[in-house]
Amino acid sequence: MWQLIDFIHRFGLIELFLIFFVLINLLTFLLYFIDKRRAIKNKHRISERTLLLFTIFLGGIGAVVGMYLLKHKTRKIKFKITACLGLIITASVLVVLLA
Repeated sequence: MWQLIDFIHRFGLIELFLIFFVLINLLTFLLYFIDKRRAIKNKHRISERTLLLFTIFLGGIGAVVGMYLLKHKTRKIKFKITACLGLIITASVLVVLLA
């Protein structure tokens, strides 16, 4: 336990959060990519609920990039709204953190 606390103290909480932020957005993009591939191949898909949860939970940038770069889920209004909300939440957290 003390080693974890020492690691956080040395590395910095903001730096750790930024690493988490990048990873969650990469993971969100990857989920959209995998779901698009599975849709093309008519295989078992990632649930919309999972995609929406990752989109709203600080993965807004990865979701928007995934949606429009891969042309995936762009016709569904709930995905457009959730992606906008996820982007706003993500940007707000970044502004507070980096200010």
